[in-house]
Amino acid sequence: MAKVDTELIRLILQRNELDIRVVSRIMDDIEIELKNQVDEDRPPPIKKQWCVLISDPQGSLQGKDHTGWVVQIPEDDSPATTQDRLINAAYDYNASPKGRKIPVQTIGETCEVVPARFFKEQGAWVKTKVPVLMLTTDNKIPTTG
Repeated sequence: MAKVDTELIRLILQRNELDIRVVSRIMDDIEIELKNQVDEDRPPPIKKQWCVLISDPQGSLQGKDHTGWVVQIPEDDSPATTQDRLINAAYDYNASPKGRKIPVQTIGETCEVVPARFFKEQGAWVKTKVPVLMLTTDNKIPTTG
């Protein structure tokens, strides 16, 4: 359906010598319908939570530097599902024509190579394509300088 400017509609209605009150009522109805149509077309935004997926191939976090990726998932979902979401996105990508030519084999490759649409289908949003350095803290502020 063609989109027509509301001012053009108002001008045409006035040109046909309709009563000003009738034109005003018609234009108000059109504006209300346009607002309702815009609201219906857009789905409500998904609330998300932040997760950091840390690369820990040896299984020990004490005293070593680690890298990882920052990922967002829906707020109501468990953070434990983050890795599965990335793996499922990698499976979907590897099944695509481009993925069959150059498949991804690690989480790191998945975060760097796989397009955002594959993550979005799984309910994940990768915020860092390259891994970032994870730092440890004792979570205390010293009281003396």
